[in-house]
Amino acid sequence: MVAQQSDEINGLVEQIAARARGRSLTVACAESLTAGAIANALARGEDAASWFAGGVVSYMSQVKFDLLGVTEGPVVTALCAEEMVLGVSTLLGADAAVAVTGVGGPGEEEGHPAGTVFIATGIDGRTRVTCYRFDGDPPTVLNRTVAAAIAQLLAHLSSPAGP
Repeated sequence: MVAQQSDEINGLVEQIAARARGRSLTVACAESLTAGAIANALARGEDAASWFAGGVVSYMSQVKFDLLGVTEGPVVTALCAEEMVLGVSTLLGADAAVAVTGVGGPGEEEGHPAGTVFIATGIDGRTRVTCYRFDGDPPTVLNRTVAAAIAQLLAHLSSPAGP
């Protein structure tokens, strides 16, 4: 299953690379529970050096607050994901970004059960945030989060411009 998912993610990343290059966009990511796995996936895209600006792994809440400009308070929220995506876009000068925050498990955090994940995407100041509930152990939640984040970024890149 991991190889199949990896092939699926690689295919999505190639589409992201083509869209980013075609629109002359730079892409960034801000990650919490995925701890760099999204950046790793994006960096494998074709000609990544021309479109992938980089990423910020903000595993600790204080890093989200200090580096990404997230409002102090709970971090397993839609607002936190949105502020992360805006913060990393500003920090790295990227046109598009994806950010994830949530509870990998095995236990709950901030009153949310394991598998609760907020994914935000932003392009040219337009943001979208989606809440997911993934079942499984922590590695499964992480893998499903990466796949969903990459898919959501591609969908946002593929949508027409506008609000």
